[in-house]
Amino acid sequence: MSILRDRKTYRERIMQALYQAAEGNRLLGVDGVKLRTDLGIPEQDMAAACMYLADEGWVVVDWGRGNTPAMITLTHRGIRQMETEEEGRG
Repeated sequence: MSILRDRKTYRERIMQALYQAAEGNRLLGVDGVKLRTDLGIPEQDMAAACMYLADEGWVVVDWGRGNTPAMITLTHRGIRQMETEEEGRG
């Protein structure tokens, strides 16, 4: 398991990738294995990050075998979180 800074970075990268892929549409899910591969996140860290984000209510995760996120979808709350962050940067 990675250190706190890495875990936060993984969560931020996942949320950013989901938000960009979904273009603000909470009906569009992203393949978890492809996302993990694209972002280069270790399997165990990906599962932990997705669990954290789901616990926050920002994503819904459909779990595959071996605690692997099969499909990850932003919730309305997750989209709002990303929009708030985007407004803060702009």
